[in-house]
Amino acid sequence: MADQGFSAQPVGAVEVAHDSKNYGAPDLMLNGPSSVKESLTFSHPLEDSEKYYWERQQQQEFQMLRKTQGLHAPLKLQMELQAARQIQRAPCLPSSNASLDTLLNRDETIGFEDYLNAPGDAEVMGNPHALMEKKLGLL
Repeated sequence: MADQGFSAQPVGAVEVAHDSKNYGAPDLMLNGPSSVKESLTFSHPLEDSEKYYWERQQQQEFQMLRKTQGLHAPLKLQMELQAARQIQRAPCLPSSNASLDTLLNRDETIGFEDYLNAPGDAEVMGNPHALMEKKLGLL
């Protein structure tokens, strides 16, 4: 018999690549549920301004320190901030970052993030051992 153009795969067959552990589904215990808000753009022009307010304020403060006290003052403050950022609790425990807020002079102000959208109010789900392994890159 002559070849009549038959193929081994059916027409329209698609091979789907998937992870053998969870078959393509996201791992909710390690990564948490995905948020729709992450894919949205800014809804108001002031939202972008408010998001980067503290960073701009800190840059202006560093420039003022450099002009008034010399180069050593902002460098010393940046080293202290870096050390305060490295102090964290385990991934399953919320951290208040009190030392960082004190250095940035945000400990006496009440902002939006203090009474709405507080990370301490969010429910942390997951196994502490698995979260620590993920943070250390052992998975």
